[in-house]
Amino acid sequence: MNTPLHTPHQKEEEEADQKSVQDALALSPKLIYEVIRREGEEELARTKRSLFWSGIAAGILISLSVLGEAAFRTYLPDQPHSYLIENLGYSLGFLAVIMGRMQLFTENTITTVLPIMRSRKWFDFVCMMRLWGIVLGANVIGAFAAAILFVWTPAIPAEIMVAVFSLSEHATGMGASDSFWRAIPAGVIVALIVWMLPQAAEAGFFIILTFTWMIAAGDFTHIVAGSVEMAVLMVEGELGLYDAMFGFFIPVLAGNIIGGTIIFTLVAWGQVRDDVEEET
Repeated sequence: MNTPLHTPHQKEEEEADQKSVQDALALSPKLIYEVIRREGEEELARTKRSLFWSGIAAGILISLSVLGEAAFRTYLPDQPHSYLIENLGYSLGFLAVIMGRMQLFTENTITTVLPIMRSRKWFDFVCMMRLWGIVLGANVIGAFAAAILFVWTPAIPAEIMVAVFSLSEHATGMGASDSFWRAIPAGVIVALIVWMLPQAAEAGFFIILTFTWMIAAGDFTHIVAGSVEMAVLMVEGELGLYDAMFGFFIPVLAGNIIGGTIIFTLVAWGQVRDDVEEET
């Protein structure tokens, strides 16, 4: 007996099934790794000037996280649930920076590390450290530029500045130990966002919104957003250089790097290492 030919409807179903399989394969960890690795190589190849100005822009715009949270805190009613709502404001700066493709230091704790995990060359490691230094320095310069605008000009309403100072005092007043440990989850979360975005498509906005909200709601510490709060108090004269560096900046920086690189990136590399090394 002859096998009946496929009808047009059956062909359409087979094509739809094949597309579903291809879409599923596109979500494999190996391909996600490859997308991020290539992006990291592009970042490592960028000029110092490009990295510097992109980093400054990120440092300035991440101040929207502090400003957004402060605005919500100022105008929301004093209710127990208001804390959860006001932390949505913290996501504003991250949305602007990540979706605007600007250089944020904590993103680079995974993006530029994955190429090094594969190449294992000292030259690439030196390039990565150069990029980290440029981006982090530029982020901090941008954070201070935003803080100067906040404190030395009437750009921000006085009632919102009260909340900005309150948030800044809380963020920088935890002590070195607490700042360090609370920075580790923040580093993991930012690296997780970077890992999820290649497969997120239209959901990228909500991934950034949700997970950066979690950083604020969990009272975790982030080196760049926190640098804005640190800079506000330093510009105001309420925080000295020693306390800023050793009580906040260095502990948070170390925690973010451990969370983003040593914990998340090594785990992400571990699940794709065998597949990747088979190709080399």
